[in-house]
Amino acid sequence: MFIQTESTPNPATLKFLPGQTVLDAGTADFPQPDTAAKSPLARRIFAVEGVTGVFLGNDFVTVTKAEEIQWEHVKPAILGAIMEHFQSGQPVIEGEGQPESGHASHDGPDADIVKQIKELLDTRVRPAVAQDGGDITFHGFDRGIVYLHMQGACAGCPSSTLTLKMGIENLLRHYIPEVIEVRPVAA
Repeated sequence: MFIQTESTPNPATLKFLPGQTVLDAGTADFPQPDTAAKSPLARRIFAVEGVTGVFLGNDFVTVTKAEEIQWEHVKPAILGAIMEHFQSGQPVIEGEGQPESGHASHDGPDADIVKQIKELLDTRVRPAVAQDGGDITFHGFDRGIVYLHMQGACAGCPSSTLTLKMGIENLLRHYIPEVIEVRPVAA
């Protein structure tokens, strides 16, 4: 098994591409070790000293390290953990629970606007941020403000505010006049 790595805009995060499907649908975000109970893969990666976050996408694993740790010290162990997992035959996610779809539901008078926002996020935004090893999930729309949660490489990235404000906010405002602002939310 050959696992490729790619840098991301976040210097504390690397994207690992195992050359096979990681998740069939959705994404899974494990921002700290105690959230990884349902994922044997994430638990194995968190066992590497210095790993602070794991994010799983369709065909990639994004790993965030502690700031004081150098990549050359943890990268070989992370590659080994990913390889061991896929050779073990264990599932990536255990149990009945499905990975996140990336969307909160929304009914009411703004349902059509929310549908347009979600469609733009799915077709224009999420594929672009997945290229950088992250994801952005919709959390709400209230009085012209869109609330989004950044995951994987996007969480804590120095350019995440620029991505939100200059990229996503401008895109949504261009296509949906009701959108005034985009704000990040914590999980």
